[in-house]
Parts: sequence; structure tokens; C-alpha cells
Amino acid sequence: MTSLIVVAVVIVLVLIMLGRTVRIVPQARAGVVERLGRYSRTLNPGLAIIIPFIDRLRPLIDLRETVVSFAPQPVITEDNLVVSIDSVIYFQVTDARAATYEIANYIQAIEQLTVTTLRNVIGGMALEKTLTSRDDINTQLRGVLDEATGKWGIRVNRVELKAIDPPLSIQETMEKQMRADREKRAAVLTAEGVKQSQILTAEGEKQAAILTAEGQRQASILRAEGEAKAIETVFKAIHDGNPDPQLLAYQYLQTLPQIAAGEASKLWIIPSEVTAAIGKFGEMTKPKE
Repeated sequence: MTSLIVVAVVIVLVLIMLGRTVRIVPQARAGVVERLGRYSRTLNPGLAIIIPFIDRLRPLIDLRETVVSFAPQPVITEDNLVVSIDSVIYFQVTDARAATYEIANYIQAIEQLTVTTLRNVIGGMALEKTLTSRDDINTQLRGVLDEATGKWGIRVNRVELKAIDPPLSIQETMEKQMRADREKRAAVLTAEGVKQSQILTAEGEKQAAILTAEGQRQASILRAEGEAKAIETVFKAIHDGNPDPQLLAYQYLQTLPQIAAGEASKLWIIPSEVTAAIGKFGEMTKPKE
């Protein structure tokens, strides 16, 4: 019975020793091993063997990119206005040993360094430039943080400003200004539209008037040409018949009202033969003394 108890105790001790000897490090993790209180080595992902009671494995360190969002921080701009800035830091541990021994709490250190850097960067900018220069601020922050955290075994991959909130009074003023700018742009666009509409209407009326006048001109020309052709035909027929001068004068006098009725009849051309005939016709109709 005593031997069984001894065997059981030995088995338990062996299991305990194995449990403290064999360690498994997950992927994207790293473990720092201390031997007798001093740094010994860094364990990479996989199976690792340590010496029980002599080696000690510190808590595993995550090597993946970590996202930390800090609480909004009040920062004073160059023109003495207090703005609230909410920032996000993307960083990654690249050296487990440095992250363990070079800094006590690297997340808290990054937060304090971010606040200090923000105050230095924003303190040299006016409010208007601060609101429109996020990319520049992000770049400066990343450069300063990456340089300062390099000795801690940390690489800052990216810095983002989630929000830059000016004081409420400034926000109200900015909203009024933006509203006025929008109304101004809307009024300008409306006036421009009315102007273009009036220009197009005037152009249309101008073209219509030109076309109407051109049509009337062509109609008058064609009507005058028709009347002239008709008169020419009549006179030709009369002359071809070799009429008596008195008859010619009589026919011409009958045609004069039709010539006068034409809209294009501005000038009458009377042949010399007709003029002489009209004179003789007048002598014939004169009462004899």
C-alpha cells in the first residue's frame, strides 16, 4: 500500500514537472524566459522546453497590430482656442524583450506621448488650419511616436484623428458661415440659370425675328417678280399685236390700278411709246372748240 502511494506521488510530481517544462507558444505570440531572475531568451510560436523552478515564462506578448483609442483630449490651438481631439493609434510589438524591459506599460506610455505630441503640433496651428490639416497632423504624430517608441520594441503603423471638436460657440459660428455660403452659392446658381434662360430666350426671339423678316423679304421679292413678269407678258402680247397707240394707252391705263395695288410697287416705269399714246389719247378726249 505504501509503495502505491509513493508511485502515485511520483507520477503526480512527474506530471507537474512536465507541465512546468513543456510550454506551447501560440501563433503571433512571443514569450520572454527569465532564468534565475535574468533574461534568458525569447520563445517563438511552437513547442518550447524550460527548466522547472529555474526558468520562468513571463506573460505572452501579442505581436499582432493593436488598435488603441484614447479618450478625447483638450488641446489649445495657436489662436488660444480649446479643441477636443479624439485619436486612434495602430501599433505593433516588434521586439518582445524591449517591450518587456524597456518600458513598464507601453500602452500608457504611448497614450501620454500621443497627448504631449498633439499639444505640441496643434499648439503651432490656428483653428482653421487644424480643421483642414488632418493628414499633416497624422503624419507628424506618426513620425514622432514611431521614433520615440522604437527603443521600446514598438512600431507605430498609423495615427488617425477621429474627431476635432472646436468649442460650441465656434461650432455655431461655423455652421452659420457654412449656411450663408451655401445660400450664397445657391443664389449665384439661380441667378446664373435665370441669366442663361433669358439669353437663350432672347436668342430664340432674335432668330425667329430674323427668319420672319427673311421670309417676308423673300415673299415680297417673289411677289414683285411675279407682278413684273405678268406686266412684261401683257406688254409683250400687246406689242406683238401691233396695237394702235390709243388702244395701248387705254390698256395701260386699265392696268395701272392693278400695278398700284401691289405691295412691292414702289416705282412705275412707263414706256415712251405709251407716254406719247397717252398724250394723243388726251387730245382725242379734249372737247373741240
